[in-house]
Amino acid sequence: MTLDILAIAAHPDDVELTCGGTLLKSVQQGYKTGILDLTAGEMGTRGSAETRSEEAALAAKILKVSYRGTLGVPDSDVQPARQYKLALAQRIRELRPHTVILPYWEARHPDHYNASKLGYEGCFLAGLKALPIDVEPFRPFKILYCTSFEGMPPTFVVDITKQYERRRRAILAYRSQFRPAKSEQKQRVYLAIDELDEKMDLLARRNGDLIGVRYGEPFLQKELMQIDDVVNLPVRSI
Repeated sequence: MTLDILAIAAHPDDVELTCGGTLLKSVQQGYKTGILDLTAGEMGTRGSAETRSEEAALAAKILKVSYRGTLGVPDSDVQPARQYKLALAQRIRELRPHTVILPYWEARHPDHYNASKLGYEGCFLAGLKALPIDVEPFRPFKILYCTSFEGMPPTFVVDITKQYERRRRAILAYRSQFRPAKSEQKQRVYLAIDELDEKMDLLARRNGDLIGVRYGEPFLQKELMQIDDVVNLPVRSI
């Protein structure tokens, strides 16, 4: 399989929350997309790995992705260890994505910022010919970083106004996380997920407002952007 875009994140539901609208929009533009969850989310306070796997499959169907997989890294122990980098490099070689979307490299959750480093290093290693993997070397052309949670100034924002409601359906497919039974709502530890549904709506509105649309998803790239047509640049200045 050859993908145009592969979104890599630590846990099931991370991609839906940060770039689900962009993946759906890309599918509607004719691109082939995929999601790779590094872990199965088995350490989550709510929902078993089996439940979250079922929810992830439903969310993938809603977002119309061509591929969804799990790398098998232990939840709560995501790190750029050699065995995980090799496993990810092999998956990159197999899927051959032109563009990879990673979490931003600073985050509240250690798995998230470590997922960013593991993702980058796995993409780099995938292009090394001498790597002991029996799949043809390949290295993605572009790496983008989701900045929805971190509040960093984005390089660009994608208009997901038309995709927003379907993105929200994909997020709420994780009922164990965002629509738990009352028996699962009682806990002593603060859970950020209890605020995410409302928070992600506010963030999408804020990011959309930055470019003059209703809903948006922000991204950062480390390279300068090349522009060929300065007359038809979008977003009004005055």
